[in-house]
Amino acid sequence: MTAPVIRNLLLAALLLPTSAAAQSAAQNAVPPQHNEATVAQLQAEMASGRLTSEHLTQEYITRILALDQNGSGVNAIIELNPDALVVARNADALRSRGVVLGPLHGIPVLLKDNIDTGDKMQTSAGSFALVGMAALRDSTVAANLRAGGAVILGKTNLSEWANFRSFESISGWSGRGGQTHNPYGIDRNPCGSSSGSGAAASANFATVSFGSETDGSIVCPANANGVVGIKPTVGLTSRAGVVPISHTQDTVGPHGRTVADAAAALSVIQSRSFDGRDPATGGVPLGWQGTGKTRPKNIPTDYSKFVNPNGLQGARLGVTRVGLGGFDPNVPTPQSVLNAFE
Repeated sequence: MTAPVIRNLLLAALLLPTSAAAQSAAQNAVPPQHNEATVAQLQAEMASGRLTSEHLTQEYITRILALDQNGSGVNAIIELNPDALVVARNADALRSRGVVLGPLHGIPVLLKDNIDTGDKMQTSAGSFALVGMAALRDSTVAANLRAGGAVILGKTNLSEWANFRSFESISGWSGRGGQTHNPYGIDRNPCGSSSGSGAAASANFATVSFGSETDGSIVCPANANGVVGIKPTVGLTSRAGVVPISHTQDTVGPHGRTVADAAAALSVIQSRSFDGRDPATGGVPLGWQGTGKTRPKNIPTDYSKFVNPNGLQGARLGVTRVGLGGFDPNVPTPQSVLNAFE
């Protein structure tokens, strides 16, 4: 067993409550005040001095220890960043000098465990095969987050190797992380492969989280866990430093509790021009290749400006009452959901 693994196991053992009474007390101590808080709301609190990044980061850590690794046991988090509070304090120090690096400045975020971070954390894709040697440098996505002042809080569990290991693989299970659960129903499938990212955003373990998708791995967990997921066009976000599956399909995108949060997160991680590491960031989408089209020069810097609070005005929404093809017809939509919908 490698030294990093031993270290992480010892840290976990020290942090775990030692009795049922301690676990109950830990759950009762979960700070509720920023549940469902948006990026804009948190930034307003920090700008006014009513909240610090360090305090917010500690709130999320407390919540994770009580509800992810204990309590209901969502099991979305595979590893916490031991330097997260230091990073948060640095963000607070910059803010105190009038320096705010971007919309995610001081905001705690989580990354899927196939996205490199050049720090003390592992990047394992959920497999013990990659544990023991931390990434030598940040992925472009992680580097963009740091440059934007975000606090990288930890890594999220996933379907091992992003589900590219078997025709019978299980969504949300990895050898290293175990089974991630759906916060809305602990015995329900969180979908995958970005299971931990979707579940963590849903359970308020960070303000936003980031996953990757080859075919459904962002949008499916977003759907199953009741959050917003954005699958960016291939090449808008860099895959440099991300454990790969397909160079024509892989992309990195956010999970957020609101469309505005997801849009703000995308604005920070995107590569508007070639990052020097992923050729797709200097090219065009697959459908444009061979057409003579070139990469747009007017890629937006801020996607939140496109968020329209009245965007669904006049829309007609549908709800299934008895299940859909491919789903169990004997498990209809719960009456409580139908009542709220109507």
